[in-house]
Amino acid sequence: MPDQIPPRARPMPRVAFGGVSIGMAGIKRFDLRDPYYIAVALSWPRFLLLLLGVEAALNVTFALLYLAHPASIASAHPGSFADAFFFSLETLATVGYGEMYPATRYGHVVASAEILVGMTFTAISTGLLFVRVSRPKPCFRFAERAVITTHQGQPTMMFRLANGRVGLLYDASARLSVLVTQHSQEGQVYRSVTELKLRRAHLPIFALTWTLMHTIDAASPLHGLDLAGMQAAQLRFFLTIEARDPALSTVVHDMRGIAPEAICFGMRYADAILAEPDGSPFADITKLSDVEPEGLVEQPVAGWTDEVDGS
Repeated sequence: MPDQIPPRARPMPRVAFGGVSIGMAGIKRFDLRDPYYIAVALSWPRFLLLLLGVEAALNVTFALLYLAHPASIASAHPGSFADAFFFSLETLATVGYGEMYPATRYGHVVASAEILVGMTFTAISTGLLFVRVSRPKPCFRFAERAVITTHQGQPTMMFRLANGRVGLLYDASARLSVLVTQHSQEGQVYRSVTELKLRRAHLPIFALTWTLMHTIDAASPLHGLDLAGMQAAQLRFFLTIEARDPALSTVVHDMRGIAPEAICFGMRYADAILAEPDGSPFADITKLSDVEPEGLVEQPVAGWTDEVDGS
């Protein structure tokens, strides 16, 4: 068991990957010296709230500067924060309506500074929005469960995924790893990540579905383990996938975590490649997670099968 730590006044930042959450002490969740990372890493709701918050803060700041000299804005009610705020909003956006305008040298200086700040803020906001919108998004569909079944006379772990876009992906590669908790001879507990050998880890063209397969032989870390053994060893599987998307002209990638509880022993995946009345094949992605007893006879569509080990 890891050493217990005393409660903290503030919750420590945590990194989550594949269903695992790890606390990280000694670092900040967001470093103000790296504002670009903060703006890109935030979720969309938080990013939009950040933009609105900065916009509001700028307008409040300049409104207070205008109020410092009440006569600096023509046609504004003396001491009216609302008038100063809306004049600041119109100036920051460089859309002045003409009813209120700078009336003193001080007002012109503050308005000129606000226009420069507004143009800079607009340029930065536009750039960040473009970066966030233009980032390539993966569209892989993962089965909700893995299976361990007999394939070619050997126990085999399988995990199925599908191309979630209507279009071809190419040069796809996958890695399946397992996080193992081990004990040293000195009684120390440590965790290591071991990559599981796949029968086929590369696919030149990824169009429909892909069933990744790991043979559980004597060299496999899973050899001799059942569900209870995997749970006792606190195993956690990680599947990473990347492929080239010609429509986006870039590489897309994704990761999925698999807990032992999501593994079905003695089951295999049901067919997800079906045939239309004219005989042409189609992939039914809704069946991606469907499993059935391994003793059933598989009847694939003529000329088409799920991509498995390439044999």
